Amino acid sequence: MSDENQSRRVLGDVAARQLANTTKTVVQTPLITPRYLPRLLSWVPVEAGTYRVNRTKPGETTVAAVCGQKTDQELPSSYVDYVEKPREYTLSSIKTVLGVHSRITDLYSSPHDQLKEQLRLTVESLKERQEFELLNNSDYGLLKNVDASQRIPTRSGPPTPDDLDELIARVWKEPGFFLAHPRAIAAFGREATLRGVPPATVTLFGSPFTGKAGSHKTSILLLRTGEAKQGVVGLFQPGLQGEQGPGLSVRFMGIDRTTIASYLVSLYCSAAILVDDAIASLENVDVYTYHEYIRAK
Repeated sequence: MSDENQSRRVLGDVAARQLANTTKTVVQTPLITPRYLPRLLSWVPVEAGTYRVNRTKPGETTVAAVCGQKTDQELPSSYVDYVEKPREYTLSSIKTVLGVHSRITDLYSSPHDQLKEQLRLTVESLKERQEFELLNNSDYGLLKNVDASQRIPTRSGPPTPDDLDELIARVWKEPGFFLAHPRAIAAFGREATLRGVPPATVTLFGSPFTGKAGSHKTSILLLRTGEAKQGVVGLFQPGLQGEQGPGLSVRFMGIDRTTIASYLVSLYCSAAILVDDAIASLENVDVYTYHEYIRAK
């Protein structure tokens, strides 16, 4: 018996832990974000993966009408013309194949189901990519599809209350929400505080948001959402085989000779701006301007 064991009169921690169970969390990852844009958009189911946005022809939408008290007044005739080649949006697909070895799921699925966790993390990753594409996709991304008339520069670089008021003036028919990078929100807070009007906060999804809510320059969007309001809508394909959520499906592809099971994980989505004034963008927002605040005595 070693001198150390002779000097101890009780069981030590290291040895005792060999008989104890540990409490294990599911896998935590900083890659998962709140993904507010998909949660705030109105989602529209589409057939055959295609969504056609019919519009009236610019400058030819005024209906001739008269207002008077004469009973024998001749009434004008009129009609509303449509764009002959409307834009169609085709759903894009975000896909991956998840492979899970049967030995892993057989032996190591307690207390947490290994297949369930692998699928959860894979789906979370695809949903993160979905939000990125909703903003940045070269075809339907919101940042790329704001009409030129709805793009405005900042007055001085940092985002000010005046800048955001100008956005509201562009999306004045029931604006829904601002969408901005956290640094842009912080930059707006600094400018508002400098002017003595620190922004109020509201609570959405249990988190505080600034009212009027990684690069040196960014953009701030203001959106109106929903088909009924002629706003911005998200698009998804309903009724998918193996459907796990709107536009999301998980399908078992089989087990190969190395006993690896494969699962096809697919997410179909797109976004459409129904009319130009449903969205506006504040461009070239400087997020690295700071101020020294003088406290009133």
